[in-house]
Amino acid sequence: MARFLIEVSHDPDEFTCARVVKTFLTSGSHFLTHADWGCADGDHRSWVIVDVADKKEAMAVVPPPLRPATRITGLNSFSLDYIEEVLKKHSSPSS
Repeated sequence: MARFLIEVSHDPDEFTCARVVKTFLTSGSHFLTHADWGCADGDHRSWVIVDVADKKEAMAVVPPPLRPATRITGLNSFSLDYIEEVLKKHSSPSS
């Protein structure tokens, strides 16, 4: 499985915000009922991290009316060994 960050933006007005939150909470999706929200800090987006096969499956978690305002980002981790190899590969001899 791969990891993806699902980010859903919405308009800042109180009614729209409440409607989007209700959509998440009543979706039946375990993922969506555990979303994190930035609304109380003035950032009207929600974030969910899911472990699914691909971006298409990640988007399927989002209720259809909210998909146009959704961004899916594949997540990865790096090891220090990997980064050292990349830096070594791109270092000039005079560095």
